[in-house]
Amino acid sequence: MSIDTVFIDATNHKVGRLATRVAKMLLENKSVIIVNAEKAVFVGEPKRIIEKWRSWMELRTLTNPRRGPFHNVRPDLFLKRRIRGMLPSYWKRKRSRILFRRLKVYIGVPDEFKNVQKITIRDAMIDPQSGKYKFIYLEALCRLLGWTPKGKSQ
Repeated sequence: MSIDTVFIDATNHKVGRLATRVAKMLLENKSVIIVNAEKAVFVGEPKRIIEKWRSWMELRTLTNPRRGPFHNVRPDLFLKRRIRGMLPSYWKRKRSRILFRRLKVYIGVPDEFKNVQKITIRDAMIDPQSGKYKFIYLEALCRLLGWTPKGKSQ
């Protein structure tokens, strides 16, 4: 059983649709590497999307908030968490944990993957110039949730 590696450029891909397709690839025993995670998009009214994720960030344990749950606001970890949710019973099944380790998500394009052919998933993409969709980039959402890019201050 050989493991194929799939390289995906997440630019202008819908987060949910991308997550389902990647989860399916992982279940088919493929290794998946996603680059440009910050350029993935959430489709919908940006104000509502921001409101939804801000309320999600406030979820805490009632007895002791320091115990979690802990939420990632870095775009690569944020996208990785959405994909993890698409795998079957992640924490309960050893197979799902093994599959999840085959997933790598990066902000930008690392030097070792610059010359690699990357695929796009046609049914998960939007055309931002068409004006057909209202959307917000994952990078913008993460900044509003509290993420500051490394080496940059706001």
